[in-house]
Amino acid sequence: MPQLLSVQIARARRVNINERVVLTAIHKQTVAGLVPVASLGLSGDEQADWSVHGGLDKAVYAYPSEHYAFWRTAREQAGLTGIDDALPWGSMGENLTLAGLLETQVWVGDQLRFAHCVLRVTQPREPCYKFNAAMGYAGAVKAMAQLGCCGFYLAVDEGGSLQAGEPFELLPGPRRLGIPEIFNARMFKHLR
Repeated sequence: MPQLLSVQIARARRVNINERVVLTAIHKQTVAGLVPVASLGLSGDEQADWSVHGGLDKAVYAYPSEHYAFWRTAREQAGLTGIDDALPWGSMGENLTLAGLLETQVWVGDQLRFAHCVLRVTQPREPCYKFNAAMGYAGAVKAMAQLGCCGFYLAVDEGGSLQAGEPFELLPGPRRLGIPEIFNARMFKHLR
């Protein structure tokens, strides 16, 4: 059974990216205990740019923990070493770090049924230049596009609460559109 390993939130803050000050909430921090979940996401979490993150269909961002080994290796090969080598959960900007559920196993409309809430898969995450900055090297977006290790957004079908460590059940939806197919179509521009 898949499991929720960690829950992360962040407040939007201004950071310098490529000599430009931008607002971002990609730097998620782990929270302990029960976290309330409502229609627009996790209590205490913010999105900086609602044109690409947040709202009812992108209320919560989930990411498979299985991809973290790749990102650690990619950062090492890019010559990045330092205090954040461990890449703690939330480093991809995700709210939920999952174990046992990859993008290839979910479809738009599938539900993740937790003990006290139900979330529905809506679409893949599309990385932007802020992801390159968060990962520390310019090729991160291209690597995500090539590998399809994008994670996926969730809508809140039944609000309630979440807690790290709890298992959840995947309930199949109509199974018409898979996350990899949508992601590949949207990321084509990064693969040329």
